[in-house]
Amino acid sequence: MFSRNKTKLSAVPSDIAAKQKRYEALVQALHADIYRYAYWLVKDKAIAEDIVQETFLRAWRSLDSLKDEKAAKAWLITILRRENARRFERKQFDLVDMDDVSLEDGGPSNETQIEHQELQRLIANLSEEYREPLMLQVMFGYSGEEIAEQLDLNKNTVMTRLFRARNQLKEQLERSNEGRDYKNG
Repeated sequence: MFSRNKTKLSAVPSDIAAKQKRYEALVQALHADIYRYAYWLVKDKAIAEDIVQETFLRAWRSLDSLKDEKAAKAWLITILRRENARRFERKQFDLVDMDDVSLEDGGPSNETQIEHQELQRLIANLSEEYREPLMLQVMFGYSGEEIAEQLDLNKNTVMTRLFRARNQLKEQLERSNEGRDYKNG
């Protein structure tokens, strides 16, 4: 009787150790990409860190459901997107009287920073249906098929949205540059 219990107990630590090793490999391989995506979503370092931590916590809890290691990145991004949505379900927005807020113009330090900020602003102006596939392609290098799987869309729909997103960005950049030329000329 005691020998059967001993075998069952010795199998448990080896399962946990295997799960721990698999989890650590997953975190080490994908943490930077997941954090970068979280930071892009929320544009706040502390919140991005919190969301990534919650994402990996949920990943640990359901690691056994991940059957294909090649799908780990998409799986983690899905968890992260859902965790970000949960944040808004819980969030109570604080209202601030505009008279109490002082606005400062720190001004960008160089031309490259200005260009990056302008591009981020233009991308943020895109509707989510165009912005999200574009960011998955640009930031993570996902193919159209991978984006379609990630967003649960048809590949042709994704390709159309990517095409339209690029065209909208191009048009916005041209309008922005025309406005600058007019002001400077």
